[in-house]
Amino acid sequence: MLKLDGSQGEGGGQILRTSLALSMCLGKAFHIHSIRATRQKPGLQPQHLAAVKAAASIAHAEVEGAELGSQTLSFVPQTVEGGEYRFAIGTAGSTTLLFQTLLPALIRARHASRVILEGGTHNPMAPPFEFLNHAFLPLINRMGPTVKARLVRPGYVPAGGGELDISIQPLSHLRPLTILQRGKLRETRAEVLLSHLPAHIAQRELAVIAESLHLPDTCLHTHFDNLAIGPGNCVSVIITTEAITEVFTALGKRGLPAEQVASQVVQEASEYLASDIPVGHYLADQLLLPLALAGSGRFITGTPSLHTTTNMTVIQQFTEKKFKLEQVTSTSWSIGLS
Repeated sequence: MLKLDGSQGEGGGQILRTSLALSMCLGKAFHIHSIRATRQKPGLQPQHLAAVKAAASIAHAEVEGAELGSQTLSFVPQTVEGGEYRFAIGTAGSTTLLFQTLLPALIRARHASRVILEGGTHNPMAPPFEFLNHAFLPLINRMGPTVKARLVRPGYVPAGGGELDISIQPLSHLRPLTILQRGKLRETRAEVLLSHLPAHIAQRELAVIAESLHLPDTCLHTHFDNLAIGPGNCVSVIITTEAITEVFTALGKRGLPAEQVASQVVQEASEYLASDIPVGHYLADQLLLPLALAGSGRFITGTPSLHTTTNMTVIQQFTEKKFKLEQVTSTSWSIGLS
């Protein structure tokens, strides 16, 4: 059984999620200790426990330590099965992170799957649905499977109650992914998602983005979705180039002016547009596991974050495949497997 330290590197829930994903994919049992030991609320919180239980369900795993607050866990997977699944986090915990835990195993399953996930869809410190749908999944689909995600209902902090509906047509082996340059700019557009909040918030946010990024009205879009249980606001700038689509987002919160929310997105998008780096740091982190499962591939990104280097370490512990990390320029790095 593989022994893992949950406090290594970045020390967050990503270590557990990556471990669950690879355990299911490779059929390798693991024991992890010191789960989120340095966090304000250490151990398994509801969103982490939901990931463990969901993984155990689709992999028929034997599990010890699956309790709230537990800092140790043993996970022994059996055969992963596709099919119809519904998992509810029970809080506003991130459905997109739960989805990314289950996806690697389900895209390699023998049969197709449909997965309904309930919880938060737009969370601080987690990829929102827009990032998942426009940036991450197109690259996964480029590797061979067909994965489609639909936002049934937004779920914001603290109310939760969101829902994602995901269909997965699997593939036995992923094709390698190589992204070394982004090519010509095709489109930059801005989208605002608004639930149970006045329309002037979206208007103010889009005005800031339009002026800062010089976007015409045809590239500005507002989506009103009042199916959400509670109020919420997500601002996205979606940048499509020949090789890749990147998404930059910010979430509104009480007391934060709409103009400041928009300015956060503008800053990130402007920095990306001013660089020649194709893969942003969030996406870089999330592409490591698919590359490892494909067995090869390479991409160019910015200076690797602690999240990224920690994820690389955990993947190497499971696969014994070492990522090659090389600095290309003063601001860009190559990450690959061969």
